[in-house]
Amino acid sequence: MAEGSARPTLEYGDPVAVELTQAIHAGDLQRLERMLHERAELAVVRMVGRHGVEGGWRTPLHAATDWPGYFPAGPATVTLLLAAGADPDDDTGGNRPETPLHWAASSDDVDVAVVLIDGGAGLEIPGGSIGTPLDNAVGYGCWHVARLLVERGARVDKLWHAAALGMLARLEELLAAAQPTADDLNGAFWQACHGGQLRAADRLLAAGADVNASPDYAGKRTALDQVLTPDTRHGLLAGWLRDHGGESATRE
Repeated sequence: MAEGSARPTLEYGDPVAVELTQAIHAGDLQRLERMLHERAELAVVRMVGRHGVEGGWRTPLHAATDWPGYFPAGPATVTLLLAAGADPDDDTGGNRPETPLHWAASSDDVDVAVVLIDGGAGLEIPGGSIGTPLDNAVGYGCWHVARLLVERGARVDKLWHAAALGMLARLEELLAAAQPTADDLNGAFWQACHGGQLRAADRLLAAGADVNASPDYAGKRTALDQVLTPDTRHGLLAGWLRDHGGESATRE
């Protein structure tokens, strides 16, 4: 095991890293506890060299919050890792550093997010695939974690945040604080529809938003297209049901 950035490192394919990740993903708390007892440094190890992680790494907490989340015993696994000394704010390095809370926010794994926040995870850390954990949560339609973050003190300082979460009073404050551009209004309107917030959408339409605008990040999907698309949690659950043989009674 080598030292890197004052943290121990393992190649992602190292047998110890593989076993550690397997224990975390399986929710095998006994095996994980044994490994941490035998090698305490594994709680903070950075696993490097995984394809697609550009010059960065993943920690055990990242393994516990990796896509698609919802691993067996996920909250208990995160609790065990934090108690063993894992840093909730250690990021992935590389070109797009993200903390474990960024990842939990991106899958709407609210139970794990609660444990991370209780363990001291920072709410305003930038650098995620969209920005802060709240940016990620709202941007990916992860409404349970988004509301948790706001309850715990995350700042709602963007028009699209307030719109997507239906925070009408905050929406009015942000509209009054600065003259929003057409892009600001259109993006907030799209996000209000994304979040199922009819009153916020109606307010933004009255303020001049284009009902058929499509933000650059939306892949040409209009607000109506997005309303008809399942949010992250429902999309993941639909996939899980299909994987377990679930069928739709209404399919043709």
